[in-house]
Amino acid sequence: MPASGVRAVAIAARLSDIGLPARVEEHDRYASVQAEVPESLSDDLWREVLEVVAEADRFGLLATSLNDRTLWAVVNKAVPTTGDVGGPSHQR
Repeated sequence: MPASGVRAVAIAARLSDIGLPARVEEHDRYASVQAEVPESLSDDLWREVLEVVAEADRFGLLATSLNDRTLWAVVNKAVPTTGDVGGPSHQR
């Protein structure tokens, strides 16, 4: 598992420990973490949640008119540092 996946799994585990079961998805350029947030979350728990997602490269909260709230965090995968940056179709 890439380092981004390891970081994302660690964030998800910490969120789950707080009481927000989280899921991790691997994408081409990043790993994402998502967790549903209940309406009634104490100030102390919000602080803990923010400390956890601060470990990610980006994070946010998606709120809908149906009172659904999804916390998301993204951990970027490392950018290649070799000559392969252009991918298989890149000519040298």
